[in-house]
Amino acid sequence: MSQVLGMFNSAGPQAFSKMACQMAPYFTTINPLVTHLRKGHSTVQVPFAKEITNHLGTVHAIAMCNAAELAAGMMTDVSIPAGARWIPKGMTVEYLAKAKSDVTAVADGDAVDWLTEGDKIVPVDIHDADGKKVFTARITMNVKLA
Repeated sequence: MSQVLGMFNSAGPQAFSKMACQMAPYFTTINPLVTHLRKGHSTVQVPFAKEITNHLGTVHAIAMCNAAELAAGMMTDVSIPAGARWIPKGMTVEYLAKAKSDVTAVADGDAVDWLTEGDKIVPVDIHDADGKKVFTARITMNVKLA
C-alpha cells in the first residue's frame, strides 16, 4: 500500500485533506475534502464559497482546475508502483455549465496502465450538487518508474 493511501486510511478524510493542503498549500484556496481514495479512483469535494467565485457568482474555472488536479494527483500517487514518481505535464479542460453550488471532482484511472512508465491521461469529471456535469479535464501525468 502506498504511503499516501496509508495516511488517508489511518487519518480519515478530514485530517488527510488538511495534510494534503500542507504538502501543497495552494490547494487551501478551494478548501477541499478528499472523500474517497483508492488505486484508480479519487473523489474531492469543494464547498461553494464566495472566495472561489467569479464575476458571475459561479465557481471560478481555475478553482475547478485545482479540484481536478488534486483529485488526479492523489489518485495517481496511490496508483503508481512503489518507488515511482509522477508530475503533472498538462491539462485540457472543458467548461460545460455554470457551477452555482458545491462541486465534486472524480478522477477515474481504472483504465490507465499504471505499471508502465510515460505519459498517462487521467480523466476527471466535476459535477454540481444536483449531479450535473459542469467541467471535465484530461490531465497528463508523467510517470517515471524507480
